[in-house]
Formats: sequence, C-alpha cells, structure tokens
Amino acid sequence: MTANARMTWPAGRVPADYVLGGVRAVLPGAVVDDARVVVRDGLIAEAGPAPAGSAADLDGRGLLCVPGLIDVHSDALERERAPRPGVHLPWDFAVTSLEGRLSAAGITTAFHGAGFQDKTTGGVTRSVRTASEICAAVTARSLTPAPLADHRILYRLDARSPAGAEALAAALDGLSAAAAARSLPLVSHEDHTPGQGQYADRRYLERYVAGTDGLSAAAAVRRVDEVIAERDAHLPALERNLAWLGSLALAGRIRLVGHDLDSPAAVAALRARGGSVAEFPTTADAARAARETGIPVVMGAPNVLRGESHSGNVSAAELVGLGLVTALASDYLPSGLLASAFTLATRGLVTLAAGIGLVTSGAAAAAGLSDRGSLAPGLRADLALVDDSASWPVVRATFRAACS
Repeated sequence: MTANARMTWPAGRVPADYVLGGVRAVLPGAVVDDARVVVRDGLIAEAGPAPAGSAADLDGRGLLCVPGLIDVHSDALERERAPRPGVHLPWDFAVTSLEGRLSAAGITTAFHGAGFQDKTTGGVTRSVRTASEICAAVTARSLTPAPLADHRILYRLDARSPAGAEALAAALDGLSAAAAARSLPLVSHEDHTPGQGQYADRRYLERYVAGTDGLSAAAAVRRVDEVIAERDAHLPALERNLAWLGSLALAGRIRLVGHDLDSPAAVAALRARGGSVAEFPTTADAARAARETGIPVVMGAPNVLRGESHSGNVSAAELVGLGLVTALASDYLPSGLLASAFTLATRGLVTLAAGIGLVTSGAAAAAGLSDRGSLAPGLRADLALVDDSASWPVVRATFRAACS
C-alpha cells in the first residue's frame, strides 16, 4: 500500500480482509457517495452505498475510490533506466524505482514495453539485447514478495526486423507454464518508417530526430532519407513477420495488438491475422473501422493532456468525443493516466465514471484481463484513493490486492 500518514495499516501491508468506508466509489457507470468496499480474501465482496451505522476498518474521509489503474502500454522503464543520455542504471533498480512512481499514480497493473528492434533515439536504445534485459528485469520483479504493482510485459516487435522476430520467438518460447497460464502474452507489431502509420507526414519524424538526437534540420532530413532508402529492403521481413504473428494469434498463443493503424484497410488486415486490439490509431477512419468490428481502441494519455498528437495525427480527445476509444495508456507518463481521465470529464467529453473506465475496465478488456478493472464483486481488490479537490487529481493511497 502507498499512503499518507493518516492511512496506514498497523502491519504496514494490505490485509486480505478489510472494510473501506467513507468513500465516493466509482462503480461501473456511476459515482456513489458515502460508499463502502468490503474485501474478503483479497477480492471485492461488496461495493456500494454504506448501510446506516456500518463500521469500517479504514475511513476514506470522502476521497474518491477507483479501481487500480491498468496501464497497457508503458515505455517509462526505458527512461527510468537511462535518465540522461549515456547514463545507464541497473535494470533491477530501474524497475523497483519505477514501481514507486506507478503506485503513486494509482497504477496497480503495468505492461512494460520491450522493443524487439534495433534503434537508438534521444539516448534511448531499443535492441534485441535491451528487450531481453527488460523482460528479465520485469519478470524478476514480478516474482518478488508483494510488489506494489503487477508487472507484465508488452512485447513490441518492429515488423521489419528479422533479428527482432527471432529474439521475440525465443522470448515467447521461453515463457514458463505459470506465466503462460496467467494470460496470453500481449504482443504488438509496429512499423515506424516514414510515409505511413505514425509518421505519415515525414516532417514530424524529421522534427523528432532533430530534437532528440541533436541534429540540424538538414541532417534530420538526410537521416529520414536514409530510413526511407532502407525501408523497401526490409519488405520481405515485414511480410514474413506479420504472417508469423498472425499464425500465433490465430492459434490462440498471443493477444495481438496493431500499433499505429492508419486506415480501415490496415484494421481489416489486423483482423484477418487474428489481431485483438487497435493501439494508437492515427486516423478517425481507422479507429471507427476498429470499433465497427468490435476491436478495442487504445489511445495515449499524453495526447489527451496535450490536446493533440505530437506526430500530427488524430487527437485522442476527438476520438473520445466520437465514442471510439475504449481505453487509455500512459505511453511514457505514468502520472498522465489518471489526469487524462479527469481532463476528459472536465471537458464534458465523458462522465467521470466513464473516464475512469478508460483507465481501468476498458484497459483490462484491451489486455484480456477479466479479474480486475472494476469495483465489482469477485474481482481483485486493487484500489486507489484519489483527492480530486484541486485542479489535478492526487492519489493519496494505492492498495494492491493481497491475493495471488
């Protein structure tokens, strides 16, 4: 549990059985004042209006009680490990350090991105080696006694990388039976080459590499020219890797995510290869096509907070207003997850309950997790207490369920 001085358990850890009272509970579809949450064996036994005269083990003092947030796409671990260019901290320290930030943000389940590719931008290196190191560090932390968050992996494959696919295959084959039984591995395929997807307008990639790599405008243009020249040479690998991922998805071995889909045709191709999630679609047409076929749509919380995409693509808030978004991910900013839900509610694009749903139940559905994400009987008692009295929400306490 993360808490301020007024909210601590005598033993310092969340018990398996307790009653939380005096809260405003965000239930599916509504916010209930003067509510209580009853927890038994680490699971929610009851959540709703508090009976008159009922006692509680912990007084929430009018704070908002929300399900523990679920982050289906977090690249924050890369920056935690390399806070400055050329500065590399131990991976196990980085995971532990980031865990504190996750808990402070109300996040109880996090999927850490492991990029199976070969790319260095802005001091952050994504390679087959670093991907394997991330997987090892995240897995090791997940197996320690009572971590503050449920650490999981989002396997990210550069769809044009033969070496990345080979290493990803080894990583998936190396999963233990216990890990495979928890849930299907979440695997995302991406293609960040300019001219399509995230960088349909190459000028945004030029600005990005100029800013992150310290290049002049002319040097950035040349760098992007080099990327384009290399792109077609990797077309056979792209076709082979997508077919391989499709075979795994259709066989029920992975939960396949399509990253930066830019058109209805791209959505149709994802669906044909057994894809289950559209992550960060770059156009309204792609997002609409995904929802029309029942595929969840995940957008980035920083996009909501900024009010626009940093790559010139569709605004996440615009898609929310159109009813096309089912979940939000922090992308690289853990604290932005809860803030984005409140931002959408403040702007009147969704109710507060619906906004919280985008970072809890909607995110759980996108990740294929059926045991968490709502204050509903039988689900994990992953909870966060939120002070929403000021301009931005502040997490005052986070409880991760005391169950396996």
